[in-house]
Amino acid sequence: MLCIDELGYMELDKRGAELLFQVLTEREEKASVAIASNESFSGWTKTFTDPRLCAAIVDRITFGGNIIETGTDSYRLAQTRTRTQS
Repeated sequence: MLCIDELGYMELDKRGAELLFQVLTEREEKASVAIASNESFSGWTKTFTDPRLCAAIVDRITFGGNIIETGTDSYRLAQTRTRTQS
């Protein structure tokens, strides 16, 4: 399984986005991929600046996949808030 954490944290240049697309395409229906992101799919346009490539990546990872939306704050943010309130 390939695990990608915090996708959307930083902008990928065109080459980086193309390489990620290639990896996802090669793994499609062959091996598992797990992606964690604090960004909604609509926010991924900031990470993948080419709208067509962004749509293709979202298509690749959502086709036949399971989306688990937790809707919760990050663990680190919650811990920081707890410490500052003490």
